[in-house]
Amino acid sequence: MSLRPSSFAILGAGLMGRLLAVELARQGQQVDIFDAGSAAAEQAAATTAAAMLAPLAESAITEPGVVRMGQYALTRWPQLLAALDQPVFFQQAGTLIVWHRQDAAEAQRLTRQLQATQRILPTLPALQKLDRQALAQTEPALAQRFAQGLYLPGEGQLDNRQLLAALLLQMQRLAVRMHWHAARSPEDFAPGTAGQPDRVIDCRGLGAKPQWPALRGVRGEVARVHAPDVTLQRPTRLVHPRYPIYIAPKQDHLFVIGATEIESDELAPVSVRSTLELLSAAYAVHPGFAEGRILELAAQCRPTLADNLPAIRQPRKGLLQINGLYRHGFMIAPALLDVTLQLLHTGQSALAQDFDLALEMQPQPPDPLARPGAHVLA
Repeated sequence: MSLRPSSFAILGAGLMGRLLAVELARQGQQVDIFDAGSAAAEQAAATTAAAMLAPLAESAITEPGVVRMGQYALTRWPQLLAALDQPVFFQQAGTLIVWHRQDAAEAQRLTRQLQATQRILPTLPALQKLDRQALAQTEPALAQRFAQGLYLPGEGQLDNRQLLAALLLQMQRLAVRMHWHAARSPEDFAPGTAGQPDRVIDCRGLGAKPQWPALRGVRGEVARVHAPDVTLQRPTRLVHPRYPIYIAPKQDHLFVIGATEIESDELAPVSVRSTLELLSAAYAVHPGFAEGRILELAAQCRPTLADNLPAIRQPRKGLLQINGLYRHGFMIAPALLDVTLQLLHTGQSALAQDFDLALEMQPQPPDPLARPGAHVLA
């Protein structure tokens, strides 16, 4: 089924809000998007993210359904990016995991976790154990510092800020009406009544806390560093019991380095202690970071539900709410996008079942805006 031309109000212009605005506008819908911040998305968790697409690596801290969403996204992201008018850096060169000798026991524990995930989800590419020679062939810059590692084929990453900018441009070209510094809540709308949108989609993350009492913030801190002497080719993770970091290389020797995960809604600047630990760990991976330049230290809080899993719900007719993306926003956003499109088109989603995704849908009467005919996905 396909949507007859109708009107949407999207609350929140972060990653999910922009993806939905572009896809719905491309389908011929009238879309208004409202955000408490500016077009720069400075208040969105997506602006601070490393945007790694690493379902097997993340399986160490999440459920199989989220891993399946990540697998799905690795095939969907190239399609979404190809439809944008502005290029976005995307690569799929795998993830590398390394550790120092003293942390071998922690690395063995992680390896067993990843192998257990692969037994549950055999469609994941098999991880590869690397000795020093294989590590030198995979990531030559690390061969002198590490004797072994793990390589997770097929995993990827993109440039989060390029993507947000490209989606903004696409919204402009598709005539999405954008309302900046205009915070709205679902209570500000009466969907389906005269002068109101037909549907409201709430993607505000932590801004929706009044509507999601269980929602909490999980603070993350990152450094953006320009390091011309560092030649890492793919996202690299350092196993460490205290501060396991990731290093995500972007274009032109720009690196996003992150580690910390703190149960807090606080948006204060990054602490000196966190900065020292973050950069010391990065230097332990590659000494070239010593001559790098710190472009930015940033902190943001990821919207997280009690079970650390995403959820979509429809508490009443005309209102759809999406939240709880936690630290997996870019990894699972295409899956949540397509689940949402299925719900809007048919009121059901086979994809949600594939992903074990929590749906809380109030029974609805038949939708007069739906009509038979076209494909579910754009």
